[in-house]
Amino acid sequence: MCGEHRAHSTDTATGPPASRSPGPRSPAEVREAVRQALDSARRSRGPEATADATAVGDVLLVASELTTNAMLHGGGVTAFEVIPGDREVRLSVSDRSEEMPTPVRRTGTPGPLQIGGHGWPIICLLARDIMISILQAGGKRITAVVPLSPR
Repeated sequence: MCGEHRAHSTDTATGPPASRSPGPRSPAEVREAVRQALDSARRSRGPEATADATAVGDVLLVASELTTNAMLHGGGVTAFEVIPGDREVRLSVSDRSEEMPTPVRRTGTPGPLQIGGHGWPIICLLARDIMISILQAGGKRITAVVPLSPR
């Protein structure tokens, strides 16, 4: 899926916990929710908890890509959750599909200007751990843990 360095599970989960928000309408909404969660965590932990700007950018990019993939390939986002920690951020996006993410198989000459198919590889590159859970109510939840320190 992401490669041998990634954790992957397909556990059966009961559904979204009460702390989850309903699905966002756009990746921009997800990025704003992540920014707010990080700001709130920073205020509660003090100024020493400020994350590296590159790491925050990585978290925002992973959140955007998870959301975009759920919207394009998963039948829409059904729930979103962000949990900032001291050294990492846990992002969870649920959608309506039980289909597992797969990298796009390219034919022809690869190039940086090809449209589409970059989201899952970006998530795999930036996330430390990725877990996929099939939900009893249908659909799946993808959880990615993104470090808050530079790679």
